[in-house]
Amino acid sequence: MKAHLLSGTSVKQIEIVKVKDSTCLRYTDDVSVEEPLEIRIIYYLSGKKESKNISVTMRTPGNDPELAVGFLFTEGIITGNEQIKTICYPENACSKNSENSIIVELNESFVPELMKVERNFYTTSSCGVCGKASIESIKTVSIFKEHKKETTEVSLEILYQLSEKLQSFQNNFSITGGIHAAGIFDLEGNLLALREDVGRHNALDKLIGYALSANLLPLDNKILLLSGRASFELIQKAAMAGITTVAAIGAPSSLAIELAKEFDMTLLGFLRNNRFNIYHCGSHFKIENLL
Repeated sequence: MKAHLLSGTSVKQIEIVKVKDSTCLRYTDDVSVEEPLEIRIIYYLSGKKESKNISVTMRTPGNDPELAVGFLFTEGIITGNEQIKTICYPENACSKNSENSIIVELNESFVPELMKVERNFYTTSSCGVCGKASIESIKTVSIFKEHKKETTEVSLEILYQLSEKLQSFQNNFSITGGIHAAGIFDLEGNLLALREDVGRHNALDKLIGYALSANLLPLDNKILLLSGRASFELIQKAAMAGITTVAAIGAPSSLAIELAKEFDMTLLGFLRNNRFNIYHCGSHFKIENLL
């Protein structure tokens, strides 16, 4: 079957055969692109330049610098944008290899905690937990742990609008039907930023990487909306970014609920069609007009 990329390399058109009842029809379909991204850091130890491959993640091409920065931040390897010197793609004879690798060079004065990335890898039902060997080791202490949480008050009407708004801005999902999104809304229901990826964890890392680069963290007094289910890993990443309210169009996992309780985060699930479930209501969170 023939295939070619559309602009932005996030969507590919392929020729398929559609079957309905006893008939078949050739058809050109749009699918989400999935390619590996190697994240590498350069740092300085005793004045000597060192290089280390941190991760290889399967992602949708696009917003790669944000993905790399968000990943390094949510994994606790960096704690601020000021620790980054440059972000670039490597010079390589093979353009495909260059596009699928990104280098984050850290400032000479900052030495990362690389013990955080010496991990054993295992598989879960979705993307895994980014290589952490145990539940205890994944409970990374957020730099916003002591940050005072503001009262977050939102109306039912605005909450009910969020899922439809997110889907209306998901350009790649509307084309392919096979991509995840993470969006940040203010308490008036305005979409502040959205990122998409075939990996739900990558979409959130891209979003947090954008917020870190724009000096918007912590994202308290905002609402994070996830297009799918809420996994433990996504709640952990949200906690690292100082997010206190998470809503998901799908279901949360049991560990996601436990972690939300540990961080006193509000966690809503199945937010669609004028309904949702409250799995944990943080002490800071209030819903107007809720009986």
